Amino acid sequence: MSNPKVGFVSLGCQKALVDSERILTQLRVDGYEVSPSYEEADIVVVNTCGFIDGAKQESLDTIEEAMKANGKVLVTGCLDAQADLIKEAHPGVLGITGPQAYEQVVSQVHDHVPPPGDHDPFIDLVPPQGIKLTPRHYAYLKISEGCNHSCSFCIIPSMRGKLRSRPVDEVLEEAERPACASYWLFPRIPVRTEWISDTRPAFGRAAR
Repeated sequence: MSNPKVGFVSLGCQKALVDSERILTQLRVDGYEVSPSYEEADIVVVNTCGFIDGAKQESLDTIEEAMKANGKVLVTGCLDAQADLIKEAHPGVLGITGPQAYEQVVSQVHDHVPPPGDHDPFIDLVPPQGIKLTPRHYAYLKISEGCNHSCSFCIIPSMRGKLRSRPVDEVLEEAERPACASYWLFPRIPVRTEWISDTRPAFGRAAR
């Protein structure tokens, strides 16, 4: 019997992509496979963007597409800040969570499509750097989350909260993973790690 499959759509910025990678990594650890299509998936997760009107509409259109093709859809990401939009347009979605809601999304997937009972994480290994959605020559590393500025044109603080910097040792340890993994597999391909944050110059001012 094949393992359950999860369809996944990641919209928006690099920070959202890192969130998607983390969710997918945990799902792979739990024994799920990633489906290349809505139709073949047992459930679909849509990681949304809510930064500008065009991004909101793209998110709503993607949810609609997934609902029509599959019917079992979980929504996560920044559009959670306007969850009423999602509920009004697509009342049939199975759940709505905000950005960085890794454990909640994985738990919701477990609730609706239980993980395989015979999965052995010590045999079905996941790469040490986790699941990456970027080409093998570069990776994104999130060093902080949120922003302390209150610019009138920007809604990032309302979607992702106040600035929270990651501990330096944790960031450095994670930075080594894609480089080391790629070196052993593709020794002639250097890996560029891009450090992403809403406000990189403020990194370290609010360690969590």
